[in-house]
Amino acid sequence: MRRRAFITLIGTACAWPLAALRAVGEDYPNRPITLVVPFPPGGGTDALARTAAERMTRSLGQQVVVDNRSGASGNIGTRAVAKAVPDGYTILLGYTGTLAINPTLYASPGYARKDFAPIGLIGAMPSVLVVHPSLGVHSVAELIAFARANPGKIDYAFSPGTVGHITTEMFARTAGIDIMRIPYKGNGPAISDLIGGHVSMMFLSILPVIGQVRAGGLRALAVSSAARSDLLPDVPTVGESGLPGFAAEIRYGLVAPAATPRPIIDRLNRALSAALAADDLRARLAAEGAVPLPGTPEDYAEAIDRDETKWSALVRALNLKVE
Repeated sequence: MRRRAFITLIGTACAWPLAALRAVGEDYPNRPITLVVPFPPGGGTDALARTAAERMTRSLGQQVVVDNRSGASGNIGTRAVAKAVPDGYTILLGYTGTLAINPTLYASPGYARKDFAPIGLIGAMPSVLVVHPSLGVHSVAELIAFARANPGKIDYAFSPGTVGHITTEMFARTAGIDIMRIPYKGNGPAISDLIGGHVSMMFLSILPVIGQVRAGGLRALAVSSAARSDLLPDVPTVGESGLPGFAAEIRYGLVAPAATPRPIIDRLNRALSAALAADDLRARLAAEGAVPLPGTPEDYAEAIDRDETKWSALVRALNLKVE
């Protein structure tokens, strides 16, 4: 009799966590959710986040409010979410720079990959390699040949710690060329100097420079993704241009603090998947040159881990560090 009572007691105790998790999932959400965007308002990333938030609001039945917390290459907003209560009411727009590069690049970012529970991918976006026409090169092969014949004569503009910065370093390392580094406090002034011919080249998101490319103010040599971009269909990939296997994309997705219960993660993932099926969000992604990538939390976790392995190895090999 005592044995049966003991078994019943153990069974009841084991059932409590499952019942509690089901209750959490069923009750969530019952108030607004804050989506932290670690970038300033007004940019393409912010617009993407707001479109996703609007669509998820409809699916969840509670408002998803965008909170822009920019600074330190995304570290400020990312750190805030890492330290937030893991109840599903504070989530983050994560991207390759903050989740896969900054933990190694920065001496004290205030967070690590383990501090986050992936919810799901939103999409992947390529960079484009652009040069000033005065450089006189028309392809990646010509750029590499010029750089090898003239070591240190090509300079590139970058904002330290950005994906464009690390992508350029990977390109130079893969191509075996020596290029001069010209750091800027932000991409805005760097792009201005590139357009003015004061620097030679940059890897950038497509949208900020597509007008200059079409007008002839800048020359697009290649895109960094494995496949060509619909925004620049005549521009080859770096892999097609003499560096096979080269691929560097910016991935965006949603993450929550690490201890967030799985039923809440699953609820948010379903809402995100529904948002990614909507025409307006897919149009927003297409306008940015991005490809939608709906999937499971595990899919996003694997993508982050692959990117972190690749980029952290490069950061260490180049001995890059930002205070």
